[in-house]
Amino acid sequence: MKHGILAAALLLASATLVAAEKGPRAARAGLKDAQGKAVATAKLKQLKNGVRISLAATGLPAGVHAFHIHAMGKCEAPDFKSAGGHFNPEGKKHGLKNPEGPHAGDMPNITVDAKGKGKATVVNARVTLGEGTNSLFHEGGTAIVIHEKADDDMTDPAGNAGNRIACGVVEKVQ
Repeated sequence: MKHGILAAALLLASATLVAAEKGPRAARAGLKDAQGKAVATAKLKQLKNGVRISLAATGLPAGVHAFHIHAMGKCEAPDFKSAGGHFNPEGKKHGLKNPEGPHAGDMPNITVDAKGKGKATVVNARVTLGEGTNSLFHEGGTAIVIHEKADDDMTDPAGNAGNRIACGVVEKVQ
């Protein structure tokens, strides 16, 4: 029994790596606020263990903000609801601390200083730039969204993070 479980886990891990290897190695998202002003840039890079997302923000309100990957590659101002809910191909509950979660698009908060600047780098092991169910390039695409408040990492569906204040579509880098 243990050998069967181990074999299945190894097969799944190798399938994930193969899917990641077949896709683009890098992506980006330019995030704009509701007025169309550029306020952040996200650089994404495919790694063996997931996707590294480096977010650099300028011009955001000071404080702690949630940032997530959303299920649709649309960023229509002013409310960015066109980006849909969190990217959640596995049907999990919201939150990095939720025992029934997290969504594939859940990520740690970003802190923005009094000058409107903030940086965050995370490796999201639940997504890929390659092929498969967890690809950020599924039909319809995905977007990165910054919310007005911090994510509480538990509450379904969005961690009580409040309104969406910036959005950018994830695009392949050639």
